[in-house]
Amino acid sequence: MERPPRCRCSLRPSAWVVGILSVILLSLSLLAVIHDLATFVRPVEPASSCAIRREWRTLHATEKLEYIRAVQCLKQQPSRLGYAHTLYDDFPYVHIHTGNSSHHTVMFLAWHRYLVHLYEQALRDVCQYDGHAVYWDWSLDWSDLTASPVWDSEVGFGGNGNPNDPSPAIHGACVTSGPFAHLQVPFVEQFSYPHCLSRDFAQGDALTNYSAAIHPSVIHQLFLLEDELDFVLSIEDGPHLSIPRTVHGDFSTITAPADPVFFLHHTQLDRLWSMWQHAHPQSSAVPTDDLIEVGGLGPDILATDVMHTESGLLCYRY
Repeated sequence: MERPPRCRCSLRPSAWVVGILSVILLSLSLLAVIHDLATFVRPVEPASSCAIRREWRTLHATEKLEYIRAVQCLKQQPSRLGYAHTLYDDFPYVHIHTGNSSHHTVMFLAWHRYLVHLYEQALRDVCQYDGHAVYWDWSLDWSDLTASPVWDSEVGFGGNGNPNDPSPAIHGACVTSGPFAHLQVPFVEQFSYPHCLSRDFAQGDALTNYSAAIHPSVIHQLFLLEDELDFVLSIEDGPHLSIPRTVHGDFSTITAPADPVFFLHHTQLDRLWSMWQHAHPQSSAVPTDDLIEVGGLGPDILATDVMHTESGLLCYRY
């Protein structure tokens, strides 16, 4: 009887099998991190009458366009501060003249929470926007921040700066795509310097390094911090800085609110702070009697007024 031919197949797994197994293991580890992060999310109570702030990609196209319309509207409104610029430009002006001192202090998140609130109010009260502040969860885009849907040219904020455009720019090139193409910015930091909205997306190793700071596992580690000052300083030096360093241009200056994505970024930071507060209700380090000043953009308030998103001055959740 003739024997069947002996198999000469290698017992070692092929490269594609190893690759698939690696992807599966990575996916499982990310799912574990996401599951852990879910423990910090406050359950939505239907009885609450407070607004719900949503992530940009969950909005319908018509909702995105309505938000963009309202932001553009701010550029048509007179300055609330009495200067020769617009209401849109008041926000970067106030950020440098009163908000800059909050950086690298325990007041960092509280001051910016109030700034986002004033921005949301302006969109709604001045520009008839029916929605609420929107956040960009950049941890969903950690693998390539520059490919995020927030940069869409039709239902987003436009993309990278165009190096072929000769218009005056700052730390990059003029944005020439999307609804904010050639948006005029009257100053940069303390100096009058009319220029167009500028960006210069990071590439290569720089992009990889900045993206690492907003990986879901990094966010998870932030939530494990017990001390609020540690949390505030860690989120400021980590995820907070990684986004402007990625985008560059106006976003990388202290007049960063000139880029409309600034407010989606800081609403995300506020969301993470809200989640941390929910997980550590007894760990507040913010001096509640400290004054939050906004240079006439709105009334000055005490920090206690913005310590909770569903009481005092505020009424929203994520």
